[in-house]
Amino acid sequence: MRQKEISLNIQPLKPLLDLDDDHVGSSADTPLRPDAFDLDDDVKIERIEKHFREIMNILGLDLTDDSLNGTPHRVAKMYVKEVFSGLNPKNRPHARLFENKYNYDQMLVEKDITFYSHCEHHFVPIYGKAHVAYFSSGKVIGLSKINRIVQYFSKRPQVQERLTVQIGKEMARVLRTEDVAVVIDANHMCVASRGVGDTNSKTGTAYFSGKFRDENVKREFLNYINTK
Repeated sequence: MRQKEISLNIQPLKPLLDLDDDHVGSSADTPLRPDAFDLDDDVKIERIEKHFREIMNILGLDLTDDSLNGTPHRVAKMYVKEVFSGLNPKNRPHARLFENKYNYDQMLVEKDITFYSHCEHHFVPIYGKAHVAYFSSGKVIGLSKINRIVQYFSKRPQVQERLTVQIGKEMARVLRTEDVAVVIDANHMCVASRGVGDTNSKTGTAYFSGKFRDENVKREFLNYINTK
């Protein structure tokens, strides 16, 4: 099957993003309370385990069964240490900058970065590919740091629009340049496994700043990420 090409002409995001199912995204920042990190991870795991056990009880599951008994703890640990670990700023990647000694002045593209996230509306998976590019302003970072930035912002309850902007703004901050592009092509299980039950559709979002607002540069980037 021929891979579907990504062709996006995304307008700047409005202050309020109207989402499906009457959900509204109000900011490029993840909504967090000021006391979000007053509890340490062990306490969070203990409390989530207790509440998830109660959810399973309400659903009528037999928690004395060997297969289910450890599920509340496994889920709690997974939430805190894995799939939502990007909420904790202590896990933010520290990207070391290097001099651009090669004087490379063309775009650098890291494409097909696999990511897994969770929809903040139903807490079911979002997964797909992120494509990130930038022009050096005199500094570069290790390629793996781009992947880590994508993973960090993915590992939190998300909407795809916010995830795209967060990755773009973090790349600009780390690299000290506005010449950044991000395209995300993703599957949403809240669309595929519930509600409308559409297993074929994908969602595309983009962030273009600096040089990437030029149509020729944008086209070069999109052509590159569509090349096998």
